Amino acid sequence: MFTDKTILVTGGTGSLGKVLIKRLLSGEMGVPKKIIVFSRDEAKQHFMRMEYLNRKVTTDEVIYNNFKQTLEFRIGDVRDIHSISGALHGVDVVFNAAALKQVPSCEYFPFEAVSTNIAGPENIVRAIREQDLPIETVVGVSTDKACKPVNVMGMTKAIQERIFIKANMDSPKTRFICVRYGNVLASRGSVIPLFHDQILQGGPVTITTSDMTRFLLSLDQAVDTIFAAVRYAYAGETYIPRVPSAKVTDIAAALIGTRPIKTVVTGIRPGEKVDEILVSEEEGHRTIERGDYYVILPILPELLREEEKSPIIGKEYSSADNLMSPEEVREGLHKHHLLLEDQQGTGGELLR
Repeated sequence: MFTDKTILVTGGTGSLGKVLIKRLLSGEMGVPKKIIVFSRDEAKQHFMRMEYLNRKVTTDEVIYNNFKQTLEFRIGDVRDIHSISGALHGVDVVFNAAALKQVPSCEYFPFEAVSTNIAGPENIVRAIREQDLPIETVVGVSTDKACKPVNVMGMTKAIQERIFIKANMDSPKTRFICVRYGNVLASRGSVIPLFHDQILQGGPVTITTSDMTRFLLSLDQAVDTIFAAVRYAYAGETYIPRVPSAKVTDIAAALIGTRPIKTVVTGIRPGEKVDEILVSEEEGHRTIERGDYYVILPILPELLREEEKSPIIGKEYSSADNLMSPEEVREGLHKHHLLLEDQQGTGGELLR
């Protein structure tokens, strides 16, 4: 699938980007010719570069050899059309993981979210269209918050999805597809690292509302969803993983364990939902099952495939569905080494 391909990962130094690149380098989808890590944070790029080199060299030597490596690091910003346009030349596959994703931050700085989450994807689409670049596939990474959005982050991600879907009509030689998933276990911005810090400091653990539920999947499951979309998605489709969900109170209780730590209900934050939704009721009427995934068919009729005969799910898919029991939550956290007692001797690396 990716053998001898050049792959661009925007936001490649983020939580998802780092796991995605690790999986790409594993060769499970074929051995790429080159993987370009595109982001605007030079410090994160430097530390990631040093992790892969795994040897002591001078900074000058690393930078000098940068463009000779399979893994190439490129400073840039999706907000800048010239920056992303230059990075797209010679690329076969694009994964757009660049985003502003902190819900409260996007509420206080909404136009910053617009610039990254909407203008960034539009710049990718525009560069491909205007320069007629022979890119095979573009994957837009979205979020459950894009479904029936009530916050700025979700609103901007919902528009990102529509930008990529429409792009199939303007650049039909390129396949534009999306993936949408919920909270990723222990990623930056998720609740688990916050709970870890609060527990290590002796509490209290803060919960916004006792009714809150969230989807739970690992970063590897997120990458599995991306790879499934690359393998099987048709132009304009959005892939959704079918994963379990949990009450946030059960997550907090599992992490606290027997420690004498209290929980405090603080109230819902700006832009926060009680339950997250991956498929809305309206989208349910154009959503089908395909293997282990739900697939939202394109909203634009010009992109629909007449041969699609699979039955629609016809309903909403929410984190209030298929809730895990408290025991299952604890087992799931233990499986992913997210209970504090599982992390003894790790130097705290899993707490970051």
